Amino acid sequence: MSVLVYTESHQGNFKKAALEAASYGKAVAEAMGTTLTAVTFKANDASKLKEYGVDKVLNIESINDFNAIIYADAIKQAAEKENTTVVILSASADSKYIAPLLAINLNAGYVSNVVTTPSSLNPFTVKHTAFTNKAFCNTEISTTIKIVGVSNNSFGLVEKTASAQMEVFSPILAESSTIVTSIDKANDKVTIADAEVVVSAGRGLKGPENWGMIEELAEVLGAATACSKPVSDLGWRPHSEHVGQTGKPVATNLYIAIGISGAIQHLAGINASKIKVVINTDAEAPFFKAADYGIVGDAFEVVPKLIEKLKVFKAKNA
Repeated sequence: MSVLVYTESHQGNFKKAALEAASYGKAVAEAMGTTLTAVTFKANDASKLKEYGVDKVLNIESINDFNAIIYADAIKQAAEKENTTVVILSASADSKYIAPLLAINLNAGYVSNVVTTPSSLNPFTVKHTAFTNKAFCNTEISTTIKIVGVSNNSFGLVEKTASAQMEVFSPILAESSTIVTSIDKANDKVTIADAEVVVSAGRGLKGPENWGMIEELAEVLGAATACSKPVSDLGWRPHSEHVGQTGKPVATNLYIAIGISGAIQHLAGINASKIKVVINTDAEAPFFKAADYGIVGDAFEVVPKLIEKLKVFKAKNA
């Protein structure tokens, strides 16, 4: 009986969230006195998982494009093969598509946005965020099989060497009625989902031509760029950068909001971020109430100075 973790990859390379899920899975496996098995799809270097405590890897090479129904079926068969009672997934968009389908397939209870390892194994109890990250709940999963969705940047990466025995796994899959017609890919150097730091901007930037300083600040910080909903609706930035309740939720270590007033829908989507910094000319902007640090000032004056100071700091500490 092994704990099973789905380790998501992009173009064959593991996402940071997948390695965090593996780290979390190892901690759970050790608490249960068992091993950790990872299931992945066409990974280029599955042996990397041994650095994060994975004892065995089931690498599925027979499936090409992402399809939530097919992936859920394949992971179900992997869980049955390993006789697992705990399945770990990340909080990525793809995993959130898979999780409810997998829960149905395995007749399992599913809790998303989990932030710590189980406080109890019997009954199996996990802590997770609720009410758009405004509160925490301790939830007991009473089904025989449990599915846990780990919130991004909550557990962190924990290196722990294991054997990572490799096995090609070929599940028997029914034909799906879903057809992939096209795939839109974000071209960020750092994706919002994997970023520890996000630099986000809103209508206060006045137009898409002014986004150069946002991208420069993000580059200095090794961050992903993001935007508010009005900005993506206006076509200033791609919809893949829209964060908020109706866009992509983020749970970063640092979130910098520039020229964003702080509508409730935006705050709900970024509330899980650990440190929030706001730069805005309006001292009464709602975002300041949610911020850990705030600067009342013109972004066109503040941001260039911030970039300059960060470059000096990095040069001195290189």
